[in-house]
Amino acid sequence: MVHNSRFFTVVEIAERLGVNSDKVLGWIRSGELTGINTSADKAGRPRWRIPESSFGEFLIDRQSRAVANDRPVGRKKKMKTRFD
Repeated sequence: MVHNSRFFTVVEIAERLGVNSDKVLGWIRSGELTGINTSADKAGRPRWRIPESSFGEFLIDRQSRAVANDRPVGRKKKMKTRFD
């Protein structure tokens, strides 16, 4: 839900995450992060605003999660055969 929400600029998001603003623009272009173009001229340079709710969803989607993995840790050792 976008109405009654706080909006962040690309620079504010970049500063909060410690990344370059180009990275944030890439996430918007790829659709990972929802941005709203508030530019008066749609054909001109976009002026992105990111709803707080969309930023929160983005952070949840990007969280690390424990992965169930039955593989042993480390490299699998090659078995020697009499033909080696």
